[in-house]
Amino acid sequence: MARPKVKSKAKPKAKPRAAKSPKVEKVIPLHMIPDVQSEVIKTAEGRYLQSNEAMFTFYKRSKGEQSPYFLGLMEKKQIIGARCPKCKLVRVPAFEIYCPDCQFEKLELVELPDTGVMNSTPPITYFANSLFAHMVPFGRGRVMIDGADTGIPMHVYTTKGVLTPRVFKKNTPVKVIFRKNRLGKPTDVFAVPIAELPEKLRAKKGVEEQELDWSRPVEPPVDKPTPETEKAFKSAFAAFQSMSKAVAKSDRAKKDLAGWKRSIQVKTAGGSFIISIDKQNLTVKPGKAKADFVMVSNNPRLFEDWMNSRESLTNAIIADKLWISKNQEFTTVFKLDRLPRSLRRT
Repeated sequence: MARPKVKSKAKPKAKPRAAKSPKVEKVIPLHMIPDVQSEVIKTAEGRYLQSNEAMFTFYKRSKGEQSPYFLGLMEKKQIIGARCPKCKLVRVPAFEIYCPDCQFEKLELVELPDTGVMNSTPPITYFANSLFAHMVPFGRGRVMIDGADTGIPMHVYTTKGVLTPRVFKKNTPVKVIFRKNRLGKPTDVFAVPIAELPEKLRAKKGVEEQELDWSRPVEPPVDKPTPETEKAFKSAFAAFQSMSKAVAKSDRAKKDLAGWKRSIQVKTAGGSFIISIDKQNLTVKPGKAKADFVMVSNNPRLFEDWMNSRESLTNAIIADKLWISKNQEFTTVFKLDRLPRSLRRT
């Protein structure tokens, strides 16, 4: 006897997944918007109450006559200048329509190379306001684009670790690099020493930041240990252990480390150790391990001087006494530099 056919239940069609909306950057970053709250401030004169308030001012700004330049950056990864057909002077950015030197001769837009030289030695910014704090340290200088008669103001960086005043100088050859996400702003581009780039990128047009190799800085060697440096290392490491215990008991110091997690490999001529920042605490242990970034100093006493407020890590980096492997980790250095002061005030 044949079995009756059983109708199979059709599986319901899966609902298509909703496409994730792209993350939109806000004019005011969310981390800069304070919570609705009040707090009591204690001073020698008494207790004072202060509250978080807000005042909004938003506006739109036209790039006007400079629009061709900024549209070139944003849409085509091009550097656009303006050339006078009479005197042949090339101005970049293209910020004028008529030549002021040639009875207002109408200027012609021209595409320029993305290579040039530094007009002068750029100053380095290590402490920036909230708008640029995530970019430090960076240099600020004028790049004389090849074929142009005026310079473009822009940020300058290095791919070889931390930026110090000795990386750039007047006439250093540079390559203009484009940000991946461009909005038609001066910060859509920055410059790096062309000598740091492989040959294939030196001649390529429109190189973007993600094409650079930021992961292979040239780590300086440390000297061989001596009895003196080994003794200094033991003293510095013991001081670090004491600081670790002090941080755990200090609300002020713990606030300095709030929301931050990092592991740092420290190498000195006297030995190596690991600094760990996690859950508002700082811990240290001897030896080597994989870390978020590396610090190198021949002098172990540097760290003891820092803990005793005789030296700051920031100044040590600027003076080439301390090397760090990632330019972006200056934010971590700033947090560490606050600790000795916070512990003194606890």
